[in-house]
Amino acid sequence: MKNKDNINPNYYKEGIQVTDFILSYNMEWCEGNIIKYVTRYKAKNGLEDLKKAKWYLEKLIEKTKGEK
Repeated sequence: MKNKDNINPNYYKEGIQVTDFILSYNMEWCEGNIIKYVTRYKAKNGLEDLKKAKWYLEKLIEKTKGEK
């Protein structure tokens, strides 16, 4: 039987590995989480993951507004 990979499940390995993509663009915490949740929502938690991505996006928008 093949061991289950809880750290790098298949939904993170379609095409480019999500962590590699995030690191290659030097993304910060909120940016990386937005990418992570949008990438996996169909394969894992559906609407819950989209809501998490939205939460991080709203935090990033507020942070960006505060920098101006």
